[in-house]
Amino acid sequence: MDAVVKYSAQAAQMPPVVVIGAGPVGLAAAAHLMERGLEPQVVEAGGHAGAAIASWGHIKLFSPWRFNLDAACVRLLSAEGWSPPRPTGLPTGTELVEEYLRPLAQTAQLKDRIRYRTRVTGISRGDRDKTHHAARQGAPYTVRVEAGGATADLRARAVIDASGTWAQPNPMGPAGLPALGEQDASVVRHLLGPLPDVLGAARSRVTGRRILVVGAGHSATNTLLNLAALKRTDSATEILWAVRGTNLERSFGGGERDELPARGALGQRLRRLVAAGHIRVMTAASVQRLQATPPEGVTVEFTDGRSVRVSAVAAATGFRPDLAMLRELRLDLDPGVEAPSGLAPLIDPEFHTCGTVPAHGVEVLAHPEDGFFLAGMKSYGRAPTFLLATGYGQVRSIAAHLAGEDASPLELALPETGVCSALDPYEAEDQEPVRLR
Repeated sequence: MDAVVKYSAQAAQMPPVVVIGAGPVGLAAAAHLMERGLEPQVVEAGGHAGAAIASWGHIKLFSPWRFNLDAACVRLLSAEGWSPPRPTGLPTGTELVEEYLRPLAQTAQLKDRIRYRTRVTGISRGDRDKTHHAARQGAPYTVRVEAGGATADLRARAVIDASGTWAQPNPMGPAGLPALGEQDASVVRHLLGPLPDVLGAARSRVTGRRILVVGAGHSATNTLLNLAALKRTDSATEILWAVRGTNLERSFGGGERDELPARGALGQRLRRLVAAGHIRVMTAASVQRLQATPPEGVTVEFTDGRSVRVSAVAAATGFRPDLAMLRELRLDLDPGVEAPSGLAPLIDPEFHTCGTVPAHGVEVLAHPEDGFFLAGMKSYGRAPTFLLATGYGQVRSIAAHLAGEDASPLELALPETGVCSALDPYEAEDQEPVRLR
């Protein structure tokens, strides 16, 4: 399909489709909408496309470029002479932004359709609240935004929320609640965030000190590996790793069975570092309390009575969706995963550890509010296994549906992790917790 779209006079008179987020999936949504003659308006809280990704720009993706590019976006870019990167190359977050998202946002068709530094604070529709479902059907949406200290309402014929989950990290405490003291100002200054640049901007905060990493996913793995690289230049740096489970196999990954070699290699490197004693592991370690310990440190107490004093903590505990701005919408969300009810059984981390999910679109993403969709990482709720190619398939289907075209999902060749299981590997073995003093 030609990347240049001629809009009909009728389409030009209708409110736009508001897309929340100018990340990879949000911009892909805009590109697919334009190819079908629909007008998008993208709102982005950050100052540029891919602002959230820039926050972890130092991290290298384990999926190569060919899984990270959307076809409609490539058509837009190619029309302006853009040359795609090597398909098998592994971009960093910064490269994904600078070599793909920024040029995409600057294309002639997209650059005037994106509002930066514009945060969505609420969404509703018509002139009634959500207790009046029948009166709202078919009415345009109201998307309330804040920009430059001013508040405004945007009208939309439909809304695609691709705002992601980066701004909503999970707390460290048990049962989904913050640990006691986790939000105290005296403690917060010792927290490094979920993916700190310990070899760059955060280097001075961790070099030669005792650092605790909390979490068992890919964010934890990347931080642990970078800390280990730092330790090779300063042996005084101590690395502690706390996980809630007792079996580390999921963290170590599928190794050679992983269809993304870089993803498999990360886990195997981590396994070797743990075996060699460069990283000291605390298993069955659920954080109960954090307390600032003068002069420069924080004491972390666990639910079983263990405690450890460290200089800083990197909480790689995952993310959850921001649902506050969606309070005036009728949503069909799974009560546990907080993903659309049709999608949740396919991705629920209590039962699935795969990095893949069957191709899907509007048939599992729809809500009682016709014309509203969650897409991308936010559509996965609290599940951590999202891949960009899945999000691109979602927004292609949504755009086709809004245009009245065939919205059937296209089959995707997504890579297996090599650790797929219907049981939680952390609980597969009854092991004694490792005690670290």
